[in-house]
Amino acid sequence: MVKVIQKDNKELYQCEECGFHYVDREWAEKCETWCGEQKSCNIEITARAEENKKI
Repeated sequence: MVKVIQKDNKELYQCEECGFHYVDREWAEKCETWCGEQKSCNIEITARAEENKKI
């Protein structure tokens, strides 16, 4: 189950497997499912993570 956190006045959803944060719960759930089943990260999913957004 993804974790809901507050960061910089935004609600973010965290994959509890790898720790990446997402604006949309759907992507956090996809990330968590992938990480849990594959024991790795999916570049197409993690590209949407807040940590990977360009400044």
